[in-house]
Formats: sequence, C-alpha cells, structure tokens
Amino acid sequence: MSQLPWILLRGLTREQRHWGAFVAEFAAAFAPAPVITLDLPGNGMLNETSTPTRVLAMAESCRAELRARGMAPPYRVLAMSLGAMVTTAWCAAHSAEIDCAVLINTSLRPFSPAHHRFKPSGALLRLALGWRDPLARERAVLALTSNAPRRSDRDDPLVREWAAYWRERPVSAANTLRQLWAAARFVAPGTPPCGRVLLLTSTQDGLVDTRCSLALARAWRCEVESHPWAGHDLPLDDPAWVIDAVRRRFG
Repeated sequence: MSQLPWILLRGLTREQRHWGAFVAEFAAAFAPAPVITLDLPGNGMLNETSTPTRVLAMAESCRAELRARGMAPPYRVLAMSLGAMVTTAWCAAHSAEIDCAVLINTSLRPFSPAHHRFKPSGALLRLALGWRDPLARERAVLALTSNAPRRSDRDDPLVREWAAYWRERPVSAANTLRQLWAAARFVAPGTPPCGRVLLLTSTQDGLVDTRCSLALARAWRCEVESHPWAGHDLPLDDPAWVIDAVRRRFG
C-alpha cells in the first residue's frame, strides 16, 4: 500500500475537527500512510485570518502549511465541497504535487447550472449572516447536510459538539460570504486537473445536486460512485462506504 500522505480538506465554514471519527477510521484503513487534516483560511485554527476570495489562494495556503510541517509532495487528497474546489485549483496549478484526488459532493463551473450547484441558497445566506444561538445554527447545518437517522436533531450530541467548536473558533459572517463568493466564481478546467480523479456523490444530497458530480464525470471522463441515501456530509453519514470506495480505487 502506498505511503504517500493523505490530505483531508473540508468545505464551507467547516474545520478539521468536523471530520470527527472519520479521520481515525480512514487512517487505520490506509496505514502506514500519514493522514493530515488542514483548515482553509478563515476556518478552524485559521478563523482569525481573512478568507481569500480566490479558490487558488486557499490552495496556496494549504501548500504553505504543508511546507511548514515539512511534508513534501506528492500528496493524495480527499476533499469535500469547497475543499474539492480547492483541490481542483491546486491540481490545475501544481499537477505534479497531487498523485490522486477524491472529490466528494462538489459542484464546479462551467459544468452545472447555479440552481444545481447551490440548491437551498436561502439557507446558505442565513448561515452566512450568522445565528445568535450556536446550537440553533448547528442544528440547521446538520439538517442541511446529513440524512442519517438520528434520535432528534435537538438531542443529538453531535449538535452540541459542533456548537462548542463554533463558540471556540467562530467563522465570521464576512469570511463565510467570502467563501461563498470564491466558490461561486471558481471555474474548473475543462480537462481533469490530475491523472487520477475519483468522484463520490450522494444522490440525496440536499445542498448540492448529485447531477453536478455526474456532469463532471462525463466532462473529465473519470470514475464516479453514487451513494443511495447519504446527505451532503457523506463521510459523516456513511464513513465505511467512503473508505471502501477509496480503497478499491487507490488502496
């Protein structure tokens, strides 16, 4: 099994802690390869920095962080949503650095229309403008991104955990809007940005239409696998399915 490091990138306003138990499960499946989680500028450990309005600048931040940690390329990358856009920009600008890319529930111009790329735009704007109550905010995020059966959104310990993250490292409304702006403007290359790309999509994604991944797979002529019931946060809803799909392709 390859020992190239795996880099994990999350999406809009999310930080590395939102991977939860997935990181340990993924690391166990791909041992002894290192598994490294990074925050995008404006999120997590970088919440006090200003989010760039260009996706490529976010990728350059990731590259700088890996250099600072002494981690040399090439890398393998697994990324969700906005993180998948960052990975695409990274691959396109520095293709020799990326051995393979797994892009989860992403949406890219010019392959899909806006109403497929951001289905509940009103909900996104409400999140961008902020919530006074972190618990209410994270309940809304969970409802928007997860389809897993739960006891109750109000009682779910995951909501309390995420709310604690938000209290500790809040993402400003300005940085949220900058991330939305960067994502809306980003235009992907017409050909695959690196030689090995796997797309994973949730057919029941309530945030990004699954047709975005299918259209991208047709344009790039790359593999795509579809999950039948998971929400936008596919690694949260069915981590074993994600790990199995990646192992079959890049294990």
